[in-house]
Amino acid sequence: MDVRPYNCACRLSIWDNKFEVQLERSNKSFAKKPITQLAAVPELYILISLSDNVISVHDLVSFNLITCVHKTKGASLFAVDVQNKQTPTGIEPSLRIGIASKRKIQLFYWQNRDFTELLNDLSVYDIPHALTWCKDSLCVGFKRDYYIINSKTGNLKELFPVGSNQRYPIVTRLFDNRLALGRDAMSILINSEGDPTQKEPINWTDIPQAMEHSLPYLVAILPKFVEVRTVTPKMLIQNISLQDARYICQGDLLFGFLEQELVEEQASEKERRIRNIKNLYAFDLFCQKRFGESLSLFAKLGTDPAHVIGLYPNLLPQQYRNNLSYPKDVPDLQGAENERGIMALIEYLTQKRTEVMKDMGRDFQPTAIVEGDKTTKPGKQLRQIIDTTLLKCYLQTNDALVAPLLRLKDNHCHVVESERVLMKKEKFSELIILYQTKELHQKALSLLMKQAARPESPLKGHERTVTYLQHLGADHINLIFEYAEWVLKQHPEDGLKEHIILDLKDQTSLFHNRLVDLYRERVQRLRTEYLNSLPEGHPPSKAGEEPGELGEARRKLVTFLHTSHSYIPERLLTHFPTDGFYEERAILLGRLGRHEQALSIYIHTLNNTRMAEEFCARNYDKDKEGNKDVYYLMLKMFLKPPEGTQDATNGKMLEVALNLLEDHAMKIDVPKALELLPHTTKLRDILTFLENVMENQAVRRRHNQVLKSMLYAENLQCASHSRREGCETFPDPSGQSVSRLRNASKKPPAGRSLGRQTITSQSVIYVCCSCLGQS
Repeated sequence: MDVRPYNCACRLSIWDNKFEVQLERSNKSFAKKPITQLAAVPELYILISLSDNVISVHDLVSFNLITCVHKTKGASLFAVDVQNKQTPTGIEPSLRIGIASKRKIQLFYWQNRDFTELLNDLSVYDIPHALTWCKDSLCVGFKRDYYIINSKTGNLKELFPVGSNQRYPIVTRLFDNRLALGRDAMSILINSEGDPTQKEPINWTDIPQAMEHSLPYLVAILPKFVEVRTVTPKMLIQNISLQDARYICQGDLLFGFLEQELVEEQASEKERRIRNIKNLYAFDLFCQKRFGESLSLFAKLGTDPAHVIGLYPNLLPQQYRNNLSYPKDVPDLQGAENERGIMALIEYLTQKRTEVMKDMGRDFQPTAIVEGDKTTKPGKQLRQIIDTTLLKCYLQTNDALVAPLLRLKDNHCHVVESERVLMKKEKFSELIILYQTKELHQKALSLLMKQAARPESPLKGHERTVTYLQHLGADHINLIFEYAEWVLKQHPEDGLKEHIILDLKDQTSLFHNRLVDLYRERVQRLRTEYLNSLPEGHPPSKAGEEPGELGEARRKLVTFLHTSHSYIPERLLTHFPTDGFYEERAILLGRLGRHEQALSIYIHTLNNTRMAEEFCARNYDKDKEGNKDVYYLMLKMFLKPPEGTQDATNGKMLEVALNLLEDHAMKIDVPKALELLPHTTKLRDILTFLENVMENQAVRRRHNQVLKSMLYAENLQCASHSRREGCETFPDPSGQSVSRLRNASKKPPAGRSLGRQTITSQSVIYVCCSCLGQS
């Protein structure tokens, strides 16, 4: 090929057997050297060219250079392959290119507006003269023979030699993913693996020089004429005399003839008739099982998607399908043919889905395959038909795409129909997604509950339930309560209640209160059953030590009351009976700051000094007014018990009180404690307590003296510095020297505050703020 180094876009039309060429635009600086090969990829809006033995990519609209693939230096031939890949968001084009560069084959794929290596360079024994893609294989024709390369593994497979009289190899791609390879005056048909697909080759009158496939014909350029043959059955259709022909390409002449025949009609009538004929032609293509061509034409014509879907079995509800009519009986698709047709339908529906979503606010009137038939009105129904059919197609071909479709915020899958097909296929996980996106949370939770008990179900256990509840959050808190309560009543043995708090980490007070109530109700029910089962006169076990379920439930309730800080105790206390939930009531009283009542329960009702001490340890806070006297209150419970309880003169109670004084001397107000002791208390009984108190006071005194000396030294240093900075000194009431600013209006240096007051047990010292940084 010898093409000038500039590119142009032209338009040819056929009119009364005359050819007209109109130059639309050109670019004289497209390339520096002649262009030897050119390929347009309209799906990606790019133009691929081979010039000066290098591959370049230009923008198809502006002809601006996008990239020059320098690694392809030495290239002599290339072949492109464009495939439409199904993704959750739609159909996206994918481009691969095979390049012959001297004695090697290079494979690249298009990504982020540049070519990236698909495989490492493959060395071959000779310079390729023909390259053609077929699925994931690349057929290479050398001067002597043909090879096929697997683009995924790089494996080369030798096929057969080129004919002895054939000058160059010829490789032609057929529409059904087969290849026709020239061998002298015949063409051998193979599949993408390199295996022959029929016993007998296609025989030509002479050796073909170029060939093109236009269903159902193979058209070849021979030395003296053009020959047309069919593949199946093998027949000679026509010989057309044409000398010195070199290249061949195909176009769609049918619609050109239609437009020419109907030119005399009014524009609107002509357009209607053309569309009707094209719809019939698309239907005929479908009956020939040329699904890709048929559905592509239906898409261009704006044919009602419901009528197109109706061509397939079991995709539309039967009642709806019965109202559709077609020019003749629709083929009954089975097995591989049906799968191939479904794949074409997925591509069609994905395209229509995008169009319908974009045109939601516009007037869109679909056409019928049979003129005059009723069509689906644009809007919700049409969107439901498209999305629900896509769902069914994915279930038949690639069920991994079902969940991404259902997760789309704008999915319009019909709930009842989608529910039916998903349930039939036992796609319970996907059904949960459908319910969630349609906000049918009660249905989702009910299904999760049923599936949780099935060992073979992918939803067994409660992990998915917890995740679902997490996504509901506070907006559906009542539903979470209702579900948790139902679980506790129906399945008291399961652990979902713990998951709700531990996994959701929800700190809503209402939620925590409700959960405490659920725990309490369960414990009450189990406790009643337990007490009724005891033999007469047999005492019940201590709280939390009951056998079986009751003991476990009681311990969990107590633990939750200890650990949760989100419930509101005053709203819960009245719900706990006073005759059986002593420890629980003590915890709640402690949360309310009613420590004396709580300690009374521990000491005089439960007779458990250890629990009382643990209560004091949890609640003691020397800096908090309501909590600093808890140990004193405990001592009081022993020495001044409420009426009707054990008397303090009891030797055991007094002994416990004295031990408490010794162990916690530093946490009890000494004068108040001594006032509580009975007059009969001997000095030797409290000697250890007093020694502890005196030792602690001595330690505090020494600490305060050291602190006082340090602050006095700091003050002297400040006074000395203040005299240099313009301060004056004055004595405080204790006789110590302090400093103040002479000029109160004088601002202190930046970064220093106006003053600081330090309080010790002996005196109050005012320190000059301007000197603080020097201490």
